[in-house]
Amino acid sequence: MSQAAEMQICLGSSCFSRGNRDLVMFIRDYLKKHHLEDRIIFRGARCMGHCNNGPNLTINGKLFENVALAEIENILDSEFRNLK
Repeated sequence: MSQAAEMQICLGSSCFSRGNRDLVMFIRDYLKKHHLEDRIIFRGARCMGHCNNGPNLTINGKLFENVALAEIENILDSEFRNLK
């Protein structure tokens, strides 16, 4: 098994109001669909300090800002292509 990746989504109120709840649901489904649940640590994070640019997501320390539901699958496919 390869090393686990880490992904965090901001759970601050600004990101929540900008749609991170839908992102969380999509990400959970994505991980399950691609059998990545045991290889990617996915957790919520307190405010990431980029409130004006939310929703915010980090993958292995790389920050993604203004993450929209329409683009999240492309981000995940790109970042986790080596784990599939």
